[in-house]
Amino acid sequence: MSQTDYDAMSDAKLKQYFLKHRGDYAAFQAHLDRMNQRPCRIIASPNDSDFDEKVQAAIRQKLEAARIRNSQHGD
Repeated sequence: MSQTDYDAMSDAKLKQYFLKHRGDYAAFQAHLDRMNQRPCRIIASPNDSDFDEKVQAAIRQKLEAARIRNSQHGD
């Protein structure tokens, strides 16, 4: 049986792979390890007076980035 090289996969390919091979714990762990290595971006503190606005703006940015990414891939 051949060993799958998760390090050679892009983040998107690795995510696709483990979603198709849900029993492959090593693939899932490799994806989690990558996600945990990324720095966390703090959007807002619960005490911020404009907490709701900051969270909504971050959601809009994510949605817009996904829309642009999808349109570039012809989806």
